Amino acid sequence: MASVKRIGVVGGGAMGSGIAQLVAMHGIDVWLFDVNPQALSSASISVSSSIKRLVSKAQLSHAEGDNALKRLRFTSNLEDFRDADFIIEAIVESEDIKKKLFVQLDKLAKSSAIFASNTSSISITRLATSTSRPHQVIGMHFMNPPPVMKLIEIVRGADTSDETFAATKALSERLSKTVITSQDYSGFIVNRILLPMINEAFFALYTGVATKEDIDTGMKLGTNHPMGPLELADFIGLDVCLSIMKVLHAGLGDNRYAACPLLVQYVDAGRLGRKRGIGVYDYRKEPRSMESSSRL
Repeated sequence: MASVKRIGVVGGGAMGSGIAQLVAMHGIDVWLFDVNPQALSSASISVSSSIKRLVSKAQLSHAEGDNALKRLRFTSNLEDFRDADFIIEAIVESEDIKKKLFVQLDKLAKSSAIFASNTSSISITRLATSTSRPHQVIGMHFMNPPPVMKLIEIVRGADTSDETFAATKALSERLSKTVITSQDYSGFIVNRILLPMINEAFFALYTGVATKEDIDTGMKLGTNHPMGPLELADFIGLDVCLSIMKVLHAGLGDNRYAACPLLVQYVDAGRLGRKRGIGVYDYRKEPRSMESSSRL
């Protein structure tokens, strides 16, 4: 989309840094914001290493890699987003925190700027109410890791305009992604299907149907999934899985979406998955080979 010349990405974690890298690799200037300087430093190292790895594998030329790094800037000042044409938030999966961010952005961003949320489950309609431009708010759900995964799930809120949708779809295609479109219902498409499957795997473990290894092996070899559901939960983060199950349960009003007690217990214990070194599996003892898959 030729009119998008500058993008702001909020959140220096794995998703935000991955989105910023993807944007820079496709020739668009991008600012990556995080309030935490350490998060920005880690993001800079991660993006640089990722681009160098792509160059070493001949998936990017040296010139393309250098240009991508030149297009990416890091900041702890939201004022740098004043000239952004498109702002993508990729922060913690909390409606209240996202709304507070959108209030801030609404005050400083130019009137034509589009706000996109990378939320995997929170209502775009409700997020949009925190702004004076609900017609310019949309869901743009990237899969993890964003530079690798081919899908973007676009979510239209109740007031999202056709122009905003068209601009977001064009940008997604410019980023070489396949686009699917969801209306603003709990869990959208991917997580409405994926998370109940993960939750059911926890119930199978909880009730003693099988070991965690057999559950994962059964789904990998029996249904050709690249990762088993319990492995995938660890990759996503058990806290994120629980958060989405709560959104599904509240939004759809059906007890079949109630989170498994074992998932709740693991989160209460701080067993959040790979990012904590322990979840369903213990990564502190034996490093496990994990393949990239979708996130929430």
